Amino acid sequence: MSLTAGPARVTRAGDARAGQARELVEAMVDNPAGETSASVYETGRLVGLAPWLPGHDLRVSWLLDRQRADGGWGGPGGYALVPTLSATEALLTVLRRGEHGPAAPLADAAHRGLAFLAGALDAAAPPDLPATDLIVPALREAVERHLAQPPAGLADWAGVRLPLPAGIDPDRLTRVRGLLATGRPVPEKLAHALEVAGEGARRAAGVRPAGVGAVGASPAATAAWLGRPEPGSALDYLRAVGSRGPVPCASPITVFERAWVLGILARAGVPLAVPGSLLAELRAAVGVSGAATGPGLPADADTTSVTLYALARLGRPLDVSRLDAYDTGGHFCTWPGEDGASVTTNAHVLDALGQHPGHPGVAATVDRVAGWLVERQEPDGSWDDRWHASAYYATYCVLLALADHAAGAAALAAVERGVGWLLDTQRSDGSWGRWGGTAEETAYAVLALSGAGRPGDTRVDAALVRGRRRLSEWDGRADGPALWHDKDLYRPTLIVRAAVLAASWSADPTPTGPATP
Repeated sequence: MSLTAGPARVTRAGDARAGQARELVEAMVDNPAGETSASVYETGRLVGLAPWLPGHDLRVSWLLDRQRADGGWGGPGGYALVPTLSATEALLTVLRRGEHGPAAPLADAAHRGLAFLAGALDAAAPPDLPATDLIVPALREAVERHLAQPPAGLADWAGVRLPLPAGIDPDRLTRVRGLLATGRPVPEKLAHALEVAGEGARRAAGVRPAGVGAVGASPAATAAWLGRPEPGSALDYLRAVGSRGPVPCASPITVFERAWVLGILARAGVPLAVPGSLLAELRAAVGVSGAATGPGLPADADTTSVTLYALARLGRPLDVSRLDAYDTGGHFCTWPGEDGASVTTNAHVLDALGQHPGHPGVAATVDRVAGWLVERQEPDGSWDDRWHASAYYATYCVLLALADHAAGAAALAAVERGVGWLLDTQRSDGSWGRWGGTAEETAYAVLALSGAGRPGDTRVDAALVRGRRRLSEWDGRADGPALWHDKDLYRPTLIVRAAVLAASWSADPTPTGPATP
């Protein structure tokens, strides 16, 4: 049984939004694997690795349909490199096998992909996406093998060598392949990109499918490990995830999706009737070392902290000491041995700790993490992060964490600068966005301004009116570009919908509170 907190009086708009919140919760219950956009990178790998998997022709057609006019695939700028390498290598493989009907359209698409890559690979270092340093040299090597004796229609590319982008060290791929060849267990995070090992991935002794049969929660990694359509949980997983053709970068994303959706909605005061079974499953996902996005992926501080925050907001708190293993003494790492650092992970840690102010040592840790976040503010007042392409997401995460939990002049000044950046970058139509106005990024800006903006500030009030009006013009739709970082850019559908709903809910003055089961 679920109890809805908050007063009975709700506006008509509030009724509609409460219904949308119920739909989000029901969608998470009905599809525990989670909903996310299809990936050009991952779909291309499945085309090359598993032509025997049902939906193969649909995947090839889907790749052809999504090639851009300039020959590339994927997001703007450097974000096109990995998906274009994957799609081009996949089409070359299809040509070599003589699959998928007439060769001319395939050869033309492959030619345009190669022409795009010739320039893209010689450009600046690509964005910091997971496993890019392994994927790029692995796919470059595979493409060059095709070009040693190119398929019909691509004779002009015979023997062409492709450059490596700045900052990519091919020796790292060699070391990873050597580790797999030893048969020793490999780090869990490496399993997510197992396909980079080539033939060495097949039935790699140090890797095992997890949960529903996925290797590293990745269709590509699972196909590389399986090699052939042999009966078992891995084949069952691939058939399920690939049944409609194109596939996502990661599946399942159960804990990630549930934690983010519930945390976003609870923070905004959206009344939630969450089944006790769902909360019990979310609590059970938090082990001694924390929570993972889904089976086959390592536990991480980001998923752990958002899960702890959501559970605390919904009346089911857990001990925050599960985060201790990620504390480096200066900041919190996403996982031990992380290359670099994440401001959104640390903002989420701040949120989780802030729900347990009486826990021993929390006050000092909150001050330390807040100081670390303030030091990483960009000169223009924004924050940037390694898990999302848009600074609006990172700025939203940090501003709300600092506004809710940090004290002191430095934190207050950082919040003011962040609010100023949001005000200065609003577009003429009322939206916000890195490459163009989107519902997702506009929602983050609205939530940040409504939660961190100074009450009564006329500039903030005016920006919120314009931003909310723009969201209403989108009519609750959360479609738009993929902006989240995995091996390729992706969009976690329900999480984006939750952010848009929460931003729209913040326009309703009716006081509300989250429900507890």
